[in-house]
Amino acid sequence: MEYLLIPLVVMSAPVLIAFMLLRYRSQQTQARYRTLLQLAEKGVELPPQLLVEPQLAYCERRRALVLIGAGIGIMATLLALPVHFDDGQSIGNLWGLGLLPLMIGLGYLASWWFNRREQARG
Repeated sequence: MEYLLIPLVVMSAPVLIAFMLLRYRSQQTQARYRTLLQLAEKGVELPPQLLVEPQLAYCERRRALVLIGAGIGIMATLLALPVHFDDGQSIGNLWGLGLLPLMIGLGYLASWWFNRREQARG
C-alpha cells in the first residue's frame, strides 16, 4: 500500500494545482461581471472595451515556456531522487511523467510560432 503513496501524490499534485488555478480564474471572472452589472444598473455607459475578455499578449509563448520548464524539472527531480521501493525499483522509473507537460509545452510553442507567422503574412 505504501508503494502507491508517492505516485499518488505525484499524480494528484498537478490536478490540484490546475483545480486551484481554474477556481481562481472563475472567481476573478465572476467579480468582473458583478462589477459590470453594478455599473450597468447605475446607468453608467459601458465602453465596448470593458465587455471584451482581457487577453494577455504572448500568452501561448509564456504557457509553453512554463510547461516545458515544468516537464524538464519533473523529469530531473524524479531521476535525481534516491528513493527505492521494497521490490528494488527506483522512483526514477517514473521520469516519463514529465513528458506530458513537456509535450504540451512544445505544442503551445508550435501554436505560438504558427500564429506569429500567420500574423506576419497577413
